[in-house]
Amino acid sequence: MFADLHLHTSFSDGTYTPEELAARGKSLGLAAMALTDHDTVEGCARMAAACAAAGIEFLTGTELTAEFNGNEVHVLAYGIDLGNPRFLSEVARFQAVRRDRIQEMVARLNTLGIPLEANAVFAIANCRSPGRPHVARALVQAGLCASLEEAFERFLKVNRPAWVPKCKMSALEAIQLIQQAGGVAVVAHPGLNRTDLIIGQLVEAGLDGIECFHSKHTAPTVQHYLEIADRYRLVVTGGSDCHGLSKGKPLVGSVKLPYHYFEKLKEHVAARRARSLLRKPAAQAQNGVAHAI
Repeated sequence: MFADLHLHTSFSDGTYTPEELAARGKSLGLAAMALTDHDTVEGCARMAAACAAAGIEFLTGTELTAEFNGNEVHVLAYGIDLGNPRFLSEVARFQAVRRDRIQEMVARLNTLGIPLEANAVFAIANCRSPGRPHVARALVQAGLCASLEEAFERFLKVNRPAWVPKCKMSALEAIQLIQQAGGVAVVAHPGLNRTDLIIGQLVEAGLDGIECFHSKHTAPTVQHYLEIADRYRLVVTGGSDCHGLSKGKPLVGSVKLPYHYFEKLKEHVAARRARSLLRKPAAQAQNGVAHAI
C-alpha cells in the first residue's frame, strides 16, 4: 500500500480536476492521497469526495511559499481545519498577492512589445491562485510562444525580463499559521531548496516533518533526508509533486510513499487537531470536529 501526498489540481497550477486526479490515483492503486495546491484549499472538498468514491484515503493540505534567512522554503500544511478563520484570511491575502504578481508580469511583457492581457491569463487560470504556469499557457495559447519551455526560458524564469519575485511570508510564521489551524507543517522537497543548513532552526521553531520522498530526489537524497528525519524525530512524507500535464507528463504515483509513513502522519494530525480543539471555546471546538481531516 502506497500514498502520494504532494499533488496539484486546476485549483492552482495543475491541469487535472480533483476528480481526474482521484481517478488517476485509483487506476494506479494508491491507498491514500493528499491535495497540496498552492495557497488554496478550495479543491479539498471535491478531492475528498472523489477519493471517497474511489476508495482512497484523503488528507487535506496546501503548499505555502515562505523564506528563512534568505532561503526560499516551501511548507506543506497537512490536516488543517478547512474552516479556520485566520488560515483562510491569510490564504486570501496570498491569493491577492498572486493576482498582483500576474498583473506585474503581464505589464513587463507589454513593455517588451508582447501583447498579452492579464485577463487572458486569469481566464486560463480560472482559479483564485494563479501563477507563472498560467502566464506561460496564455503566451502559448496566444501564439506568442511555441511552448511552455520557451515561455519560461525567454520571459518567466528567474532573472528573465518578465520574472517578478514572489512575496513570501516567514517560514516561522508559516509553521505557526499551519499549527494554529490544527495542521502539521512539513518542509517540501528540501533537496531542491538547499534547506539543510536551516532545518535545525526550523525544527526549533516547531517544524513537524520533512518530505524525504520526491520525484526530483535521487535515492541517495531520499536516504539523506530519512537520516535527518530520524535525527530530529520528524514525520516523513513524500509525493510526486504532480501538476498534471503542465510539466510534460503526469507524475502522480511516480513516488510511492510506503503506507506506514502515511499512518504516522495521520497520527500526528490527529494529535495536533486534538490540541487545537482544546484551545478553542467549546462552541468552536464542536464546529471544528465537522471539518474533514
